[in-house]
Amino acid sequence: MSAKLTQGTWVLIADGEKALILENKTDHENPYLAVLSTKEQDNPSARAQATDRPGRFNDGPSVHRSAVQDTDWHELAKDRFADDLAEMLYNKAQKGAFERIVLVASHGVLGEMRGKLHHEVERRVVAEIPKTLTNHSLDDIEKVVKASLAEG
Repeated sequence: MSAKLTQGTWVLIADGEKALILENKTDHENPYLAVLSTKEQDNPSARAQATDRPGRFNDGPSVHRSAVQDTDWHELAKDRFADDLAEMLYNKAQKGAFERIVLVASHGVLGEMRGKLHHEVERRVVAEIPKTLTNHSLDDIEKVVKASLAEG
């Protein structure tokens, strides 16, 4: 399969907190991406989710103490969001909702999703574009995706 925006190709635009599922209604030369669904996660900053300052522990018999890094709840939520997206795509693929999909997300989200995608979804991925476009207009997304696919 070539990396072109054929009619019916889905485009997933995602970051760690927001996702858009778009479908190309025309062809690659003049793409028209229509929004099929959106998914958002309320994910406050790590500081807002932290309960206390980082803990400390004794290094043994000496008087030295070391800090323990606090859990980054914000990053954990982003990883879980990527897991949720991968699961949602699998459910849609099983139902035959799409045959081709282009994944557009930051490097981190792409990497997290790549490890979670089911084979049913993987075989339908025609391209991955490592960009964050969730806050761009649909016109901008169409241009960037078309140009990125043309580059290879």
